Amino acid sequence: MDPKLRAPFNADFTPEKYAALIRCVNETEKWPADFRISETPVFLTREFTEEVTRAANEIVAATRTPEFAKHAASAVPEGLAVPNESAHPNFHVIDFAICAENERLVPRLIELQAFPSLFGFQLLLLHCIRKAYPVIPRNWTSAFGGIKDEAYLNLLRRTIIADSPPESVVLLEIEPEKQKTRVDFAATETLLGIRPVCVTKIKKRGRQLFYDRDGCEVRIERIYNRVIFDELNYRPDLDLPFRFQDDLDVAWVGHPNWYFRISKHSLPFLKTEHTSPAFLADEFPADDNIDNYVLKPLYSFAGHGVDMEPSREKIAALENPHEWILQKKIEYAPFVPTVDGQKSKAEIRMMFVWPDKDPDPTLVNNVVRMSQGKMMGVDFNIDKTWVGANIALHEG
Repeated sequence: MDPKLRAPFNADFTPEKYAALIRCVNETEKWPADFRISETPVFLTREFTEEVTRAANEIVAATRTPEFAKHAASAVPEGLAVPNESAHPNFHVIDFAICAENERLVPRLIELQAFPSLFGFQLLLLHCIRKAYPVIPRNWTSAFGGIKDEAYLNLLRRTIIADSPPESVVLLEIEPEKQKTRVDFAATETLLGIRPVCVTKIKKRGRQLFYDRDGCEVRIERIYNRVIFDELNYRPDLDLPFRFQDDLDVAWVGHPNWYFRISKHSLPFLKTEHTSPAFLADEFPADDNIDNYVLKPLYSFAGHGVDMEPSREKIAALENPHEWILQKKIEYAPFVPTVDGQKSKAEIRMMFVWPDKDPDPTLVNNVVRMSQGKMMGVDFNIDKTWVGANIALHEG
């Protein structure tokens, strides 16, 4: 990573500046961040920025081939297909582990999703970092391709709102006020004027959906979908007024079918210099060493269900082995020096948006997760510092 900023940043760092960062994030919007924010961003070299950008674009390109479409055709589980699938996904997010290879840092694919990420929070965090840490030059940014804030917001508007009035677009989630990512929902409302709405608060009449906005019933034209089916399965208590499988007169922004098509299900298909071997559990080679792999459920999130020590006995006991994946273990490099002499590991999420009428997706920005534990999730790094969510900055 870039040495020009790391040493001065660490020398200038104080707990008071970090506290100012957290206050900025937590007090700017109506909801705070309910996950840990790392003390530091990651500073990328131009060389690494170019490589991770190329790696992300190559993987997105691989998901746009006829061969991939054939592979992804079986990805949607039976009974979960949603009508009126869009021609292409509105979002791509691609997670790379930052690894060491031949004395240099390289990105290695961990996961990918055609599902929205923290597109509102990312901009909020960038502004708060610049305010709390003036040692970082203003020309260092988390955006790619020279995209400035207004151009970024315009891309989000064209993707999420398109030609609809903002009040006719909702961010749909399960009890959004209780989600760990609610700070992103609040930032998105501030930036775009769209409300986070719980799935149980929707009204259905015929093929149309409605919600209450300040005492007025408003018809929903577009749904910015943040509902994860895996979470719905854990909430049989929810009384849903509609089914996702209904033929509805709405446009899905982030159509639910793409959540399945471009996901861990894609990993066995993808083969580039930045990917690692992966197999569906029922297709794992008999002559390969399973100790070198990690077992993951295809459609879980936030690290749920991941088994770092799989065995062939565990595979044989799976009820639905075609809904699990074995991915070769990837060793993260400890490369971020902390002020207490430790080093943190990181992964970087490359974030694309794709408006309905654009011919191609646009890489806009990133989020990073930092760890000193076995896994990257915040839940696996409790009581540690210089871990959690942040962004990677590079010289613009």
